[in-house]
Amino acid sequence: MRAAAGALAALWFASAAWAAPDARRSGFDDMTPALQSMQRDDAQNPAMLGVADGAALWQQAPGANRPSCAACHGDASVAMRGVAARYPAFDAASKRPITLGQRINACRASHQHAAPFAPESDALLGLESFVALQSRGLPIAPPADARLQPYRVRGEQLFKRRMGQLDLSCAQCHDERAGQRLGGATIPQAHPTGYPIYRLEWQGLASLQRRLRSCIGGVRAEPYAFDAPELVELELYLTQRAAGMRVDAPAVRP
Repeated sequence: MRAAAGALAALWFASAAWAAPDARRSGFDDMTPALQSMQRDDAQNPAMLGVADGAALWQQAPGANRPSCAACHGDASVAMRGVAARYPAFDAASKRPITLGQRINACRASHQHAAPFAPESDALLGLESFVALQSRGLPIAPPADARLQPYRVRGEQLFKRRMGQLDLSCAQCHDERAGQRLGGATIPQAHPTGYPIYRLEWQGLASLQRRLRSCIGGVRAEPYAFDAPELVELELYLTQRAAGMRVDAPAVRP
């Protein structure tokens, strides 16, 4: 009888834990209704202009005798479904994790024999936005790849490390003070659900790396260069931290 009661109690605690509400909030949840409406409506979402450019690039061959993305991969709505939700991922050629943007450039180099797009270029952000759109509504699903673990650990250490003249860590703002106000704006939990995003402050599309560099500069530290290992590792940890949350790319943010 006692054993049965113990088993029932264990089952109740397990089911209660499973049913516990997810306290995580995306940046979308913290926006005003007007901005949420802008993101929901593709006719109003300014990021969709970049998506249209990316869709054109998907079909465009970079030169004579060089295949387009579509020639290799076919219909993006099928071939790219879920891809953005799985990045960063381990790259066997470089023996380290790479972001979706880096994967696009690696694909251009190996299959199209074309020069890489520059970081934060309209072309790269447009194509990345177009690919990310194919995963809209899917859960973020970091790869279960043991090779990624040491990089995730370093990303978590960086997230929790104090830096800059203000001597602040990412965690102090986005874990400990999330939901509070800073300069009139709500401090978000920093979940990367919507990248690339159209940031109204910047009046254009932006990658997660640009947002990270902006935050690092905000605490008066020297930002890492685009595609630096530290930024990739930080992105890798952030996607693990947001695992299961829904992709809402390309998003709008204030």
